[in-house]
Parts: sequence; structure tokens; C-alpha cells
Amino acid sequence: MHILVVGLDYKTAPLEIREKLTFNPVDNGAAMEDLQARNSIVENVILSTCNRTEIYAVVDDLHKGRYEIKEFLSEWFQIEKSKFTPFLFFHDQELAIEHLFKVACGLNSMILGETQILGQVRTSFLLAQNKNTIGKVFNYSFKKAVTLGKRAHSETGIGSNAVSVSYAAVELANKVFTSLEDKSVLLIGAGKMSELAYKNLKGNGVNKVIVINRTFENAKKLANRYVGEARPMAELLAAIGESDIIISSTSSEEYVITREMILEAKRLRKGKPLFIIDISVPRDIDPLVDDIENVFLYNIDDLRDLVNVNLMEREKAAEEVATMIEGEIIEFQEWIHLLDVVPVISALNKKTATIRSEVMNSITNKLPDLTNRDVKVIAKHVNSITNQMLKDPLAKLKALGVSKGSDKDLDMFIKIFNIEEMLEKSHRE
Repeated sequence: MHILVVGLDYKTAPLEIREKLTFNPVDNGAAMEDLQARNSIVENVILSTCNRTEIYAVVDDLHKGRYEIKEFLSEWFQIEKSKFTPFLFFHDQELAIEHLFKVACGLNSMILGETQILGQVRTSFLLAQNKNTIGKVFNYSFKKAVTLGKRAHSETGIGSNAVSVSYAAVELANKVFTSLEDKSVLLIGAGKMSELAYKNLKGNGVNKVIVINRTFENAKKLANRYVGEARPMAELLAAIGESDIIISSTSSEEYVITREMILEAKRLRKGKPLFIIDISVPRDIDPLVDDIENVFLYNIDDLRDLVNVNLMEREKAAEEVATMIEGEIIEFQEWIHLLDVVPVISALNKKTATIRSEVMNSITNKLPDLTNRDVKVIAKHVNSITNQMLKDPLAKLKALGVSKGSDKDLDMFIKIFNIEEMLEKSHRE
């Protein structure tokens, strides 16, 4: 039995390759069932996100398993293997499990410590359970991965502190205002940066968000997605007058908000402070607005300083998480070695039970006048003798299970007790 992960991610493959090998969530279960039907695949879980496609598999032969997974990818996506195999990575045994643990904790994410991947790991695991494509190994290891991911986020700062410019903008606003729940926010622009900022604003309890964009339809799409209000660019001045916070991210080559506009809007504001975050390059906001009383302007360089500090904090937390993973890997190694020993223990117990039964049958046949009480007393002593004889061998066997390089010793144990046939029968069943 071998544990294998085959995959590609943002570090090993360009976007044009990743997008061709991304499983549709609707088809993910069917893909696992298709892969499970292949000869060497004993268990499998497919994890597919915008930044990674990974196949976790338990295989009976490492070489065949790798081959069949590549064949499966080629057939499922109708792509020649030569087009994607140079971008694949392969990990097996403990390295495969260590990779899974790192992924679940966010250590292998594009944004260090992001939490979304943990939910995606859990979803894939539950789907694999539902599709019956996993057994003992992945039931154990994926449960450990999900539990470890939760611990990492609750016990360390791996997911704390914003490390993207959009999230940092909202974090900065949160620091300036004790609470954002009663604040009105104006988002200028409807692109990816604005959407990320919008998500984080909603997560921080903001109820009123106005979206303004040069293309009104795009503003409406973003606003409707998060139950906000879209307005045309012609109403920008009035929106400035209503807002406590402005976050601007457009591709404009000219200032979207000038000093004159802020001075005019100031009359509507009745002395209320205005917090402006410009995350555009080139800048959307005239830097001279920072000179206006009760107007506070921050640009992308200010945010990058905050992001760099936060990233350093996450990197410190990542070291703590790495230590946690080391401990989990040791536990996993002990468990997987014991997993190899369990069938041997079972076979030895079955052989012992067979011998006991044969001995008791022989005794009762040769001594037919024994009472039921006599038979019970003799059976008790026979059991006691065999249990005492097996006590030390079983202890040694369990010790073999958690020691490195124990395969030869385990084979010798099986031969000494002559239980090969019983083990083979057990595997067939």
C-alpha cells in the first residue's frame, strides 16, 4: 500500500495550464468514481480550486498508480499527457500526508494562511465519503488534516492580519473607526480589488455600501451580488457627501476625485471626518486632498507597509504551524505502521483460537465423561496458557509497528508463527 499525491498548483503551473485541469464542482464526485474504478486505485480524493488541482490516492503499486492518475487526467480533460505532465508534482507516503496537512493549514496557499482552502479540503473529503472512494487511510488522514487546520487557525495567528491590499484597506478603516456597522462606504470601481474589499466590508458588519463605476451595469452587478446600492458616475459628488469611508480602485488615467470635489462635498458633510483609501496605480485621488481638514488619505504604499508587517506576523505563525504538523506526522507514522501490524495480530489471534478449539475438541473426545464444569475449567486454563504465551510476542509485534525499518522483522514474525496463509485469506475476504 502506498499513499500518493499528484497535482499542480500556482507554483508549478501557469494559469493557462491550471485552468485546463480544473474539475467542475458539479462533476467532482463523478471524477472520483471514475478514478476509483481504475486497477491500482484503492482510495482517492480530488481537491480542485482556482489555484490547484490535486489527486490524493492510496495505490497498491506506486509506479502503476502514478501512470493511471496521469492517464485519468488525460482522458478526463481530453489533453495529451505531454501537455501537462511537466507541470505535475509527486509526493508519496509521509511527504504526501505532510503536503495535505500544509494545504489544509494554508501554508501552501498563494496568500499565506488563507482560510478558504480548509473548507475546500473538508468539502472534497465529505464528497469522497459520500461517493465511497475512501477507506481507512484517508478517513483517518483527512479528518486529522481538517482538525489540524482548525487548530492552526484558532491557536496561532496564521489567518490573522490582512495580507492583501484590499483586505488591508478595510482593516485600516476598522482601526480608524471603532466599529464599521454604522458607517457608510463608497466603493469607486467594480473590479476584483473592489469586490475583495466589498467582501471584507460585509464581513465587518458594514450595512450601507454605494458602488459607483464608469460602466453602470458593472456597478449594478457588484452591488446586487452583496445587496448594495449602485449609482451612476454622475452622482459621485452626492455620494462623497454621504460617505464616511471611500475606497477607490479603478483603471482611470486621471484623478477620479479632485481636491475641488472634496471641498465642494465638504459643505454637505457638516464637519464629519472623511477617510479615503486609494488602492489604484496610477492614483485615483488627488494627493492634495490630504491637506483638507478632517480628510484622511491613504494610498497603496501606506497599505503595503501594513501588509508587509502583517505578512511577517503570519510567517512567524507559520513556524508554529510547521511545528504542529511535525507532531501530527509522527502520530500518522505510528498509526500507519500499526495499520500494517493489525492484520498480523488478527491472523495470530485467529490461529490461536483455532488451536484452542482443536485442543478442546481432542480433550472432550478422549475424555467423554467430563462434566460441563470440568470442560469449562480446562478451557479456562487452556485460554490462560495461550494468552500468557502470546503476551510477549504481541507486545513485540506492536513495537515493530511503530519502529522504522521493521518490514523484515515483521516478515520474520509471520514466518515464525506460520500465518502467511491466514493473512492471504484475510486479504481475499
